[in-house]
Amino acid sequence: MLKGISPVISPELLKTLAEMGHGDEIVISDAHFPGHTYNARVLRADGVGADQLLAGIAPLFELDTYATPVIMMSAVPGDELDPAVEKKYRAALGYDGAVERMERYVFYERAKEAYAVVISGETAKYGNIILKKGVTPVLA
Repeated sequence: MLKGISPVISPELLKTLAEMGHGDEIVISDAHFPGHTYNARVLRADGVGADQLLAGIAPLFELDTYATPVIMMSAVPGDELDPAVEKKYRAALGYDGAVERMERYVFYERAKEAYAVVISGETAKYGNIILKKGVTPVLA
C-alpha cells in the first residue's frame, strides 16, 4: 500500500496511468463493456464502481486542456440516459467542464485507440467514460 493512493487503484492501474503520455486516453467502462473485443490492454476492477475509480484516478491524472478530456457514450435511439450517472462521474472527478457524447459504435472505435480499458463493476446503463490525459504542471 502506498500513502495517498486510493486502495481501488491496483498496482497494474497505477503503472498504466504512469506509462500514459499526454493525449493518451483510458476507458473506464461499465461491467458490460466488451473491453477485450476492442482493446488488447484490459485491466479488471470487478466490484469497484466507476465513480470510485474516477475518484481514485483524479488526484493522479491531469486532464487534457487542449481537447475535451471527458467523453461518454450517448444513448441509443429510443433509449434514455440517466443524468445521475454523469453527475456522479463529474463529482468523482471534481470536473465541471465540457463532456463530449459519442454514439455507441463510435465510442467502441475510440476504445480501440485508447491506451487501456479498465472494466469496472459499474452496472449503470451507459456507465462508460474516456479520460484524455493532459500535461502535469511543472512544480516550482
